[in-house]
Amino acid sequence: MTPRLGARIGYARVSSTDQNLARQLATLGDVDKLYEEKQSGAKRAGRTALADLIGYVRDGDTVVVSSMDRLARSVVDLNQIVGELVAKGVVVEFLTEHVTFKPGATDHFAEFQLNIMASFAQLERAITKERQADGIRAAKERGVYQGRSRKLSTEQLATARDLIDTGVPKAEVARRLDVDRTTLYRTLAREA
Repeated sequence: MTPRLGARIGYARVSSTDQNLARQLATLGDVDKLYEEKQSGAKRAGRTALADLIGYVRDGDTVVVSSMDRLARSVVDLNQIVGELVAKGVVVEFLTEHVTFKPGATDHFAEFQLNIMASFAQLERAITKERQADGIRAAKERGVYQGRSRKLSTEQLATARDLIDTGVPKAEVARRLDVDRTTLYRTLAREA
């Protein structure tokens, strides 16, 4: 097998399953490999496509992202992710901002722009969360707030209890039900 040289790897992310990646994919254009994710960028945890991308890239590759806020929504995460990639010898290119980070190169303006754009993304997220909390509070006052829909149905919860009672570890039960472990633990605790 011949080693791959300088692969162009795309990364696209939206925050929820009902959002569309099409505009980002069009911006990315032709790439050798593409990682897509429908997951919040507020936290790095749980972003499997990002973890897979970081594990896959090699020295000489280029990671292409449509814009900085698609890679991360916090200053700390964005700096850490870009730093990890560059430390592996990977070029990171943000198309909307026209900013590129290269191994061994220091571009103070690019670093400044990275921090400014990440700060805007972090502020935008904080404002969105505040508005959401205000909306929920108002809906509760009107008596119309239903809360988030349950991840586990009554039948799935019964199945989970049966499996746990027979000695199946909770982590395995969560995998079988295709839910996160914390969701299972939280649901079991709430129903107890």
